[in-house]
Amino acid sequence: MILIADSGASKTDWRVINETGEIGQHRGIGFNPNYQTAVEMASELQDDFLLDLRDKVEIIYYYGSGCSSAKNRLQVENALRSIFKHAEINVDHDLMAAARATCGHEAGIACILGTGSNSCDYDGEFIVANRPAPGYILGDEGGGAYIGRKFLADFIYEEMPKKVREKVLDQFQIDNQVIIENVYQRPFPGRYMASFCRFITENKNDPYCYMLYYNAFQDFFKKHVMKYEDYKNKSVNFVGSIAFYNSDILRNAAYDVDIHVNLVIEGPISGLTLYHQNLL
Repeated sequence: MILIADSGASKTDWRVINETGEIGQHRGIGFNPNYQTAVEMASELQDDFLLDLRDKVEIIYYYGSGCSSAKNRLQVENALRSIFKHAEINVDHDLMAAARATCGHEAGIACILGTGSNSCDYDGEFIVANRPAPGYILGDEGGGAYIGRKFLADFIYEEMPKKVREKVLDQFQIDNQVIIENVYQRPFPGRYMASFCRFITENKNDPYCYMLYYNAFQDFFKKHVMKYEDYKNKSVNFVGSIAFYNSDILRNAAYDVDIHVNLVIEGPISGLTLYHQNLL
């Protein structure tokens, strides 16, 4: 039995493939070893879906945000080992998940636009180049936390249109102090800031909301995609809810800087399932 995981800052998608090829699925909480210890992650993994599989799973393919370093991969492996004591555990970066899910065995540029953002140049087998990803404080251009941070700053400074601000007050009943507490005093501020993207997407026909996405995507292209060699002649693929639900704006922003956007999918788990099925 094979267990596949795609884990981001907000959620983890799990797929299990049994001996007859049947596929089961589950969605749970997200993990990031940059912000959580192995013990904390192990505690969160106490999920009935996973516990029911602990003596059946033989191989685990885990792809997750924050898993670019050997230290972080070991933390995740140790957390998984607390449940799956006898399984072969493979931990890789979420960039590899994006690349395998969108490019398969073909070359291309794979990008992530979810709560955070990241990108890589993929040759069909290996990641041959990638840009720095310093997280929601210093980076994450084009991601939900980046866009939500700008949105909340505009709210605090009263620099968003009046009609948008009135909708925010009516729907969220927030004030400056509530925002400050959630960003600076509570866990997972990136998730909090990104949570406002649902509202921004629902109102993207408003020029202000549209331009929040458009400008953020342009920032992403400049910091990431346009730094790769020969990027104009490569297919550029996207994974993540921000890209998927705003693909119209994303494609418009890409067209304006002569970037060819190919595939845009919400999550890589289906592509990863197919990729690993084909390797059986």
